This record gives sequence, C-alpha cells and structure tokens, in this order.
Amino acid sequence: MGKDKRFEVVSTQGTLESYRVIVDKETGVNYLYVSNGTSGGLTVLLDSEGKPIITKDK
Repeated sequence: MGKDKRFEVVSTQGTLESYRVIVDKETGVNYLYVSNGTSGGLTVLLDSEGKPIITKDK
C-alpha cells in the first residue's frame, strides 16, 4: 500500500463521548471505536445477520 493509510475514519459523532466508524481499506471491514476520557473500545460493526459490515471500494 505504500504511503497510503490503511484505515479511514468515515464518521464521527459526539464530544465528551466520541464515536468513530473506521474502515479498513484493505478488507472493507467497518469498526466502531468509542472513547470516553482516557477509556476506549473497538468492535466490528455487524449487520442484522451477525456478519461484518463491509464497505465496497468507491
């Protein structure tokens, strides 16, 4: 991938408690990152069938 960044933040929401949707540009898998102060967590976003949400190339 060279100098291209692998992960892209595609959505942000909130101020004190922050939510970000991050896409892995190699696999298309979407992740939700939530942070609150010095704490945070990351999880895969799932569809209604329990499968990872995949973003197709643009």
